[in-house]
Amino acid sequence: MEGTDMKVRSLFISDVHLGCGFSRSRELFEFLGRFEPDHLYLVGDIVDGWKLKRNFVWSDTASFVVRRILGMLKRGTRVFYATGNHDEFLRGFSPHAFGNIELADEFVHETATGRRLLVIHGDRFDQVTRNARWVYHLGDRAYTAALHVNSWMNSARRALGYPHWSLSAALKKKVKTAVNFINDFERFVARYTEQQGCDGVICGHIHVPAVRRIGAIDYYNCGDWVEHCSALVEHGDGRIELVDFHAAQRAQPLLPGLFTGDEAAA
Repeated sequence: MEGTDMKVRSLFISDVHLGCGFSRSRELFEFLGRFEPDHLYLVGDIVDGWKLKRNFVWSDTASFVVRRILGMLKRGTRVFYATGNHDEFLRGFSPHAFGNIELADEFVHETATGRRLLVIHGDRFDQVTRNARWVYHLGDRAYTAALHVNSWMNSARRALGYPHWSLSAALKKKVKTAVNFINDFERFVARYTEQQGCDGVICGHIHVPAVRRIGAIDYYNCGDWVEHCSALVEHGDGRIELVDFHAAQRAQPLLPGLFTGDEAAA
């Protein structure tokens, strides 16, 4: 990812969890400022509705993110919002169009090369979410505790000059049950995508960014803006790239003091 205000065909982000204290909204604000997309897909869990009843934190930077997206709309970007489980309160309004914003549980995106990609959050393929919701909520609290530990560790790493590192992401790669859960999720998503007659799928939900081939299906996972700060970009030639904000920031850092919020809707 090079330069600022990069013209791209499509931008896909998921799992921002605005309203959660661990949402990396400042990083997302800076990231969005580097692109000028024709299409912006919000692939679920953009707002964390689960936190509305407890520990809801709406920061200034969360407002700046919303204003930046509204600024994109003003400049002609079409916005597609695919609902997730943390913002499932929106499913009661789906499908619906609000001007240049379209809301639905899933979309089919056609790339510049004509490939049909299913765009869906993915929680329907999470067997724990579907069959044992109380277990999922318990796991969500354990995940929040891990994020607290992760925040403390990264404060220490920054003080020592080390880059960002995610404890929970590392555990997902190491723990066998987590690996099996991810593999099952990806397989279920790919099977459903093939049944819908699509060539590939863009999803989120599990906070594991990925680009891979599963059978005949191209599988893309946006990742998240809690741990990874990752997104998917479709370039003008139809090529889809997984972008890591932390890596891009190290390669081309923003100037100190650039973030003011004044240009949020610019």
